[in-house]
Amino acid sequence: MLRAARARRIATATAFGGGGLTLLGASTLVLLYVQVRAAYRSIGQTEWKRPKDNGLYGTGDGEPIRFVMMGDSTAAGFAVTDALQTPAALIASGLAAAADRPVRLRNVARVGATSRDLLAQLEKIRPLSPRLAVVFVGANDVTHRIRPADAVAHLQYVVRELVGAGTAVVVGTCPDLGTVQPFAQPLRYIARRASRQLAAAQTIAVVEEGGRTVSLSDLLSDDFQLYPDEMFGPDRFHPSARGYAQAATAVLPSACAALGLLPEPVDPATGRGEGVLPVHRAAAAAAERAGTEVSGARVAGVEHGPRGRWARLLRREAQPDATGFQQDPTNETPQADSGPAKR
Repeated sequence: MLRAARARRIATATAFGGGGLTLLGASTLVLLYVQVRAAYRSIGQTEWKRPKDNGLYGTGDGEPIRFVMMGDSTAAGFAVTDALQTPAALIASGLAAAADRPVRLRNVARVGATSRDLLAQLEKIRPLSPRLAVVFVGANDVTHRIRPADAVAHLQYVVRELVGAGTAVVVGTCPDLGTVQPFAQPLRYIARRASRQLAAAQTIAVVEEGGRTVSLSDLLSDDFQLYPDEMFGPDRFHPSARGYAQAATAVLPSACAALGLLPEPVDPATGRGEGVLPVHRAAAAAAERAGTEVSGARVAGVEHGPRGRWARLLRREAQPDATGFQQDPTNETPQADSGPAKR
């Protein structure tokens, strides 16, 4: 079980320049280095020509909703060849169906990106004044052994800038790298622990800045174990089209809520309301339960309690008639309702 205090210490270190926090102890580094090299040899290199998923999705009246996708290879949809199979395209199609309005997508995610690379992505999308930004980031921060306080500081800055400019932000937190097949023990355990610690710290930072998070955690682990040939991409590290669809399905309801397309729960009158906790405790709980949304809350009209910012834990269920795509019982790749009409 992830300790809330650990996530809070990482977030505190972020605010005060990072301190000396690292995810791994020195005694594990030699063994980890050997296993990482072996895992990367197993994963190998996969050539990929990125599909063109930027464009207009959906139909309907009104000005298109400006939506940007930011982050790493998961946000880019690494290894899929059809633009409609990227997480960004799936979310854009779902938003268009829910809003009955077109959605204009700009995907600036980059393969190999760490949280530091979000700064350059931010500069690319500033002139667009997006209404919504979805961010998938964190896995490369873990595999590159970047200090969690540094990674979280970059993410926090980007969320602060976006929210300050009027953009709703939803962050899919660091996935559980302990599900990756080429990782052996103890690397798998270390990767899982590091992933969840970073995910919890990301949640604290994002909620403090006015965004919301969705825990990806081990969202795909059961299916990865049962259907590894279907859920993993060709490099055995990234998800397949089916895996990306599940991630998009988990994030889409929160993206709809961020745009006001789904109602928000009524705030409780007291801090004992179900699902409302201090943010560091909510973050730790969400990191252990995939698909959990964490967003800011008020208790009796107040955002902060004696233990910090109030936050709400919530599991939203995707509605098939609102998402524009759903899981096919025949195990075929889920399809979006429409593709990019304009480039």
